[in-house]
Amino acid sequence: MRKNVIRLTLCAMLFALCLPAQAQQPKKVHRIGYLSPINPATDSSRFEPFRAALRELGYIEGQNITIEYRYAEGKIDRYPEVAAELVRLKVDIIVVGGGARPIQAAKNATKTIPIVMTGAGLDPVKEGLVESLARPGGNITGITNLGRELGGKRLELLKEAVPKLARAAVLYDRAIQGTTREVKEDLPAAARGLGLTVQPWEVGAADEFDRVFAAMGKERPDGLHVISAGPLIRANVKRIAGFALKSLLPPMYGQNPQGRQARRTTCRAADEV
Repeated sequence: MRKNVIRLTLCAMLFALCLPAQAQQPKKVHRIGYLSPINPATDSSRFEPFRAALRELGYIEGQNITIEYRYAEGKIDRYPEVAAELVRLKVDIIVVGGGARPIQAAKNATKTIPIVMTGAGLDPVKEGLVESLARPGGNITGITNLGRELGGKRLELLKEAVPKLARAAVLYDRAIQGTTREVKEDLPAAARGLGLTVQPWEVGAADEFDRVFAAMGKERPDGLHVISAGPLIRANVKRIAGFALKSLLPPMYGQNPQGRQARRTTCRAADEV
């Protein structure tokens, strides 16, 4: 239900920006640019509600709108390239399905095409993307969930689910802006209030997970807190869930695990402890 509300809100903002009120058969086929930091397979479950919301509003891909999809495939250095490509295509609007860096890349590529951010867990004011929440200015709008502030609450929920929890491993992508502060400042402060200790484990590339999992297994924490920000973590969520199941580590995610297998292994890991 919450996803549908977010997607419908996004669509309303999107077409308020770029589509004037017209008859049911608009003369112009508007072009939407979609910039994703991850790959098409991982992104499909997230983008489908967006398409569904567009259809409910009467906008059918291939009929009265065209969507140009561009994926950075988890490579940070590709953000400027794919953003610039969308600008060259003269899209009417750019929807960014990611965090601060892809949004900043789109902002650097154009000062005139409207940019919509789609619920990334960041503070757009602190990141320098907008002037203020009340008056963003510039060409960026959208929604954000300010997920970092909820980290302490997630630890609290993990403690409630696993009363014996004393040490929580925290897995995060070191490349994501703001995550280091959450791991080093916000979560330890929340953990002290819960009588917990947190053990941070960082990754920066897909080939680092096995090494981190092996080292984490030797430390034998009581639970796993996954900061889901960033394409690297989202692209490897099934892998993380599989490790949690094998190690009998109850996990807590910043976002719902993507895919049935990931959700199933997450629940089993919690049930078997």
